[in-house]
Amino acid sequence: MTRFEFLVLCLVAVSVPGAVVVSQPSPPPADLLDALRLGGYVIVMRHSATGSDVANTDPMSNPKRTTTAERQLSEPGREQARAVGKSLRKLKIPVGLVTTSPLQRAVDTATLLGFGDVAVNPDLAEAGSGVSPKENDRRADALRKLVGSYPPPDNNIVIVTHKPNLVEAFGKSWSDIREGEAGVFEPNFTGGGYRLLARIQANDWGRLKTSLLEEETREARCLRTSPPHYD
Repeated sequence: MTRFEFLVLCLVAVSVPGAVVVSQPSPPPADLLDALRLGGYVIVMRHSATGSDVANTDPMSNPKRTTTAERQLSEPGREQARAVGKSLRKLKIPVGLVTTSPLQRAVDTATLLGFGDVAVNPDLAEAGSGVSPKENDRRADALRKLVGSYPPPDNNIVIVTHKPNLVEAFGKSWSDIREGEAGVFEPNFTGGGYRLLARIQANDWGRLKTSLLEEETREARCLRTSPPHYD
């Protein structure tokens, strides 16, 4: 049994009906890279790093806003988004769809990932104190439904949104999510829900490859050092 299969069995044992979310596995399972290469997963990403000199504005409550009124990606944040996209391609993780909040910092993040056209979804606009509790709940529910839906065959979906949306949708444990960080979810887990496989910092995508190579190295070392066995 692989570590990934063992994790699945453990999560089934503690699952509850409906949308299932569990705490972040640490470290990510060694099989995660292979799984992502096959497709069928949803990567939910907080937008990349921004400057902090402009207050947040909500596009749904202020449709006449200008992009200069929004917090924008910093230059390191733009490079961060490019680097994440480059890492996904280098790791041969297919992405069939990128959908994003309409706020400019999210749109820019989604575009700079470099997977072609992006789909803007108003339901992913920033939640928080700028909108009503009812609207926050609606946006959280919309995000959960997106995470629980199947990606295109042989592909993964990337969703770019905001910290308040992630906290509203998945709980207070997401309060520490950093800009550029992503969660990897398996949708439709145990029927109509989803489960969290890993949370990955923007600079840590390469660790998936490292973890896999370390596992292979350990197995190879065991083969070299194990004494011969004769029936």
